[in-house]
Amino acid sequence: MFENLSEKFDRAFKVLKGHGQITEINVAETLKEVRRALLDADVNYKTAKEFTARVKEKALGRNVLTTVSPGQLLTKICHEELVDLMGGEQTEINFKGNPGIILMAGLQGSGKTTHSGKLALWLKSKQRKIPLLVACDVYRPAAIDQLHVLGEQLEVDVYSNREEKNPVKIAQEGIAHAKANGFNVVIIDTAGRLAVDEKMMGEIEDVKNAINPTETLFVVDAMTGQDAVNTAKTFNERINFDGVILTKLDGDTRGGAALSIKTVVDKPIKFVGTGEKMDALDIFYPSRMADRILGMGDVVSLVEKAQEQFDEKEAKKLQKKIAQNKFDFDDFYAQLQQIKKMGNVKDLMGMIPGMGKAMKGVDIDDDAFKGIESIIQSMTPKERAEPSLLNSSRKKRIAKGSGTNIQEVNKLIKQFGETKKMMHMMSNKKNMANMMRQMKGMRGGMGMPGM
Repeated sequence: MFENLSEKFDRAFKVLKGHGQITEINVAETLKEVRRALLDADVNYKTAKEFTARVKEKALGRNVLTTVSPGQLLTKICHEELVDLMGGEQTEINFKGNPGIILMAGLQGSGKTTHSGKLALWLKSKQRKIPLLVACDVYRPAAIDQLHVLGEQLEVDVYSNREEKNPVKIAQEGIAHAKANGFNVVIIDTAGRLAVDEKMMGEIEDVKNAINPTETLFVVDAMTGQDAVNTAKTFNERINFDGVILTKLDGDTRGGAALSIKTVVDKPIKFVGTGEKMDALDIFYPSRMADRILGMGDVVSLVEKAQEQFDEKEAKKLQKKIAQNKFDFDDFYAQLQQIKKMGNVKDLMGMIPGMGKAMKGVDIDDDAFKGIESIIQSMTPKERAEPSLLNSSRKKRIAKGSGTNIQEVNKLIKQFGETKKMMHMMSNKKNMANMMRQMKGMRGGMGMPGM
């Protein structure tokens, strides 16, 4: 996500490295690189020009503290401006009403039906709502079937009427069905349409006017860059939508759409699609996105993802086992499953400050833990509970059963032993205090980076 843009911002700030102060000459040179980075990212030219002008004005008007380098100051100013460019604060979706009505609109192939399902799951799991999906795409033959399949998969009800060909009537019937059956949010999935198709654009206007939704969301593919922004502008002029769902952001290494939409259309991005799985829908936070663009990671989102999988009762049991030095391979395996539920491993690593650059070019697929899992699953229950039993003959059997080799088995056992020892030490406050003192003594009293 935003890989190319992050790299170019980093290169731009290196221009200031070694300079003791910000001058009109060196800041102009840096911002020339920043503007080039934004244009390469397919950001609107006017937006890129105004962005660098504001950064220059702020940079030249601000004194550089002795504890802050010119590069750090310019990074801070760019961060502030990036946040502002993407809308400033996170904007909430309005799903309140009796029922709340959310109208989904967008181009053909933008992912409206899939994201209608993702939004239904988000409302159900995160907001404790009872959503109803309404199939109003009467043109694409498989659209109604697709929505029913998604509904079954997500355990969300779907309303459809295959006999009716008027999307306005289907939407009204769906809302009436929701009111009569206790659903408190209705998501209207409409047909994809081209902005130049007058008849289809008139139809989405008719649907909106007839149902008066509490929220109208425009679904658009982030990877189409400036085309996404121009399309959003055209749709907004016709239906005056409330916000944007930006899909395929995980595959967007440029970031032009995310950076331009708010300025050009003056409508906020409310959600971003970050993967193919149905739970890969995230609230859009401008500040967190700016952090990631500038290589600062996104620790808050990482913690939130971890908390979603956190079971307090299980955590207390695990804490007790660690304190008693009884952490075993079953516990280790359970922790791997929790990490996998958090999402794509490479994306999670990119949320750690400084790791985005380190992960460039590294391919980590969703089966990253497959080898480890196979080794653990090839152990007997007794071996998983008592790793000390793992002698040479047992290791050979495990390697054969897991389709790995003896070196990989030995490596996992060694890493597990070191992890177990470290976790036990950290569970003891006295040991932890000693470790911290040792760390502070390292590197001439500087301590360890990031502690």
